[in-house]
Formats: sequence, C-alpha cells, structure tokens
Amino acid sequence: MKLPNILLTGTPGVGKTTLGKELASRSGLKYVNVGDLAQEGQLYDGYDEEYGCPILDEDRVVDELENEMREGGVIVDYHGCDFFPERWFHIVFVLRTDNSILYKRLETRGYNEKKLQDNIQCEIFQVLYEEARASYREEIVHQLPSNEPEQLEDNINQISKWIEQWVKDHNS
Repeated sequence: MKLPNILLTGTPGVGKTTLGKELASRSGLKYVNVGDLAQEGQLYDGYDEEYGCPILDEDRVVDELENEMREGGVIVDYHGCDFFPERWFHIVFVLRTDNSILYKRLETRGYNEKKLQDNIQCEIFQVLYEEARASYREEIVHQLPSNEPEQLEDNINQISKWIEQWVKDHNS
C-alpha cells in the first residue's frame, strides 16, 4: 500500500465533506462520501420514519468499499465508524464543532426538531469521538476543531503533513 487510508467522522454538520473534498483535491487521495455511495448503489436496509432518512446497510457498504480500501489512498467520510473494519484506516479524524454553530448548520439543512436535538446531544456527549476510540487504536484517533474557515485550512495543512510523513515512512 503506497498511500494511507483516512477516516473523517463526526456529527452531521461538522464539516467532514468540505474537509474531505478539499483534502482529496490537494493530496490526490480518493474521496468517498459513504452517504453518496449508499444513495448511488441503493445500499439501504429500510427507512427510518422518525428521522426521515434511509437506514444504511452497513454490510453492503463494507463489501462495496473493500477492494478500494485494500489498495489504499482513500479518504472515507461518514458520521458513524464502528462498522468499518479496524484494518482499513491508518488514521481517524473526529471533527468537533461548538453546539451553537452546529445548531445553525443543521437548522439550515432543514433537520426536524428531533433530529436536530439528537445530533446536538451527540456532539455534547462526544458520542462519535467515543465510538472512534472504542473502534480503533487510541493512538490513531484524533479530534480536530471545525468551527471557522481558518480551522479548515489548519486541518487541511495538518493532515497533508501527516500524509507526506506517512508516505515517506512507508515507501522508502
């Protein structure tokens, strides 16, 4: 494997997609938004009436991604992470956003009140950070602040440096 696999996770609205797309365009790594992948391949297992969204078929998503992940050089973007095989990722970044900022972002997306409140609670209680820590080796899980445009640039620079170092360490 010549290039690393990276997981971007965190509560919906924290900026995973913005970061992932920009990082992919600058690094040459392939960007995969699991929500888009599921929609394109209809990788669903029903519909959640309460949240007004389809239910992801996690096994089919894993099957769909397996070959790409084995080759390496993939940035995966999804709010959940406990169903991905641990062997896939060399590093995991959990994006975090202040609740007042996150609330406005989710409100703009038109989330219903229950979905809005549940996602804010998820962020308050660091649910996805804890899920990542429980799913992967602690030393590969890192939190990144994602409140302002300047932080986006800082995060891209930090991850780009990490990618460069990983490539040097694994291809010499």
